[in-house]
Amino acid sequence: MTDTTFHRVGKSEKRMFGPPCLVVCGYGADEQDGIISLIEGCGLLNHAVVFAGESDAGAILGDIVKGESGKGRGLDSGLARAIIMSGLTENELHSLLSAYRNQKLPQQLWATLTPISEGWTLTALLNELSAEAEAFRKRQQEKRVD
Repeated sequence: MTDTTFHRVGKSEKRMFGPPCLVVCGYGADEQDGIISLIEGCGLLNHAVVFAGESDAGAILGDIVKGESGKGRGLDSGLARAIIMSGLTENELHSLLSAYRNQKLPQQLWATLTPISEGWTLTALLNELSAEAEAFRKRQQEKRVD
């Protein structure tokens, strides 16, 4: 699953792949209102927000992003902490990432839905993102040692 090519996201109103949706993973019920406020503060009111939990782990991403907004809200999620973005404009993506960073929220995984990943299970994507994050951390540590 690692044979993908990465492209830098520009700053435009170009809409990225998929229906407008944010799949939020790994947040407790008590944290979800804060994430909703962050999303709304970025002007993403037209985007569905799906809170994925363990029952969604084997579901296909292309199906999850078509889910009803608010699904899973109020339920704790034991999945890896992540937000998977679908159908955002490039500017919306940058706005969300900046707002998250500015709030100094805990580090998490980020992904955008692609034509390839829409056929993956949520677990497969989260595992891939976790492996990539770990490889990146190791490279950063090696650079510090050199």
